[in-house]
Amino acid sequence: MGGMSYLYNLIFFEPLLNGLALLIKYLPLHDMGLAIIILTVAVRFIIFPFTHKSTVTQIKMKKLEPELREIKNTHKDDSQAQAKKTMELYKRHGINPVAGILTLFIQIPIIFALYKVFLGGAAFDPAHLYSFVTAPEFVSVKFFGLLDMTQKSYIMPVLAALTQFYQMKLALPPIKKQAGENSFKDNLARSMNIQMRYVMPFFIFFIGLKLSSGIALYWTTMNIFAIVHEAIVRRKAEKIYGEPNKNNISSSRGTA
Repeated sequence: MGGMSYLYNLIFFEPLLNGLALLIKYLPLHDMGLAIIILTVAVRFIIFPFTHKSTVTQIKMKKLEPELREIKNTHKDDSQAQAKKTMELYKRHGINPVAGILTLFIQIPIIFALYKVFLGGAAFDPAHLYSFVTAPEFVSVKFFGLLDMTQKSYIMPVLAALTQFYQMKLALPPIKKQAGENSFKDNLARSMNIQMRYVMPFFIFFIGLKLSSGIALYWTTMNIFAIVHEAIVRRKAEKIYGEPNKNNISSSRGTA
């Protein structure tokens, strides 16, 4: 366990902590809130190739729903044939259905490391700083002189929850009930879709109330980045594949 903790700190926590220390030290006004935003965006750009592929996969799968539904209805009594035809459809359109899971596994340690960094507030443990990095002599904990990043607030949790709701709304559009789709699996999928879109933002809000504004700012920044990314990819996908309700995917290897 000690070895895992050491590797985690070495690969994820310490680089992010030192990055935050350097940003605060050299940014104008030494604004902690601005440093949090820049560091969060920088991390999102580093993992962008993985998140982009996952987003494109989700959009392609959404556009394939009519064909997936047809496969399901045609082979409703043969689960093996249904799985085989589904995988053939994914392969034909260059879709890796596990891309989202792989992206999640990549993001989880980074998210926890960022959370741990921002949880420390204005305190920088010298034991985790590199030899060429010193703790900032002055840290402006008030974001643009207004909101203390080390204290709890209502404003940032509300922003985090609202941006989370909109991001989930883009990523998980409502699953419409189709004729004949009344199985436990179908109902469970619709239930999970609703919970993710409505329960998750409330969860983020209440967590944000218990923690510092800096963590809520980090979460809000991540959501805004994801919203902009999703909107751009969707717009490009519509140019390649056409409007979702008018055409299915016509090109097996189109890239958004």
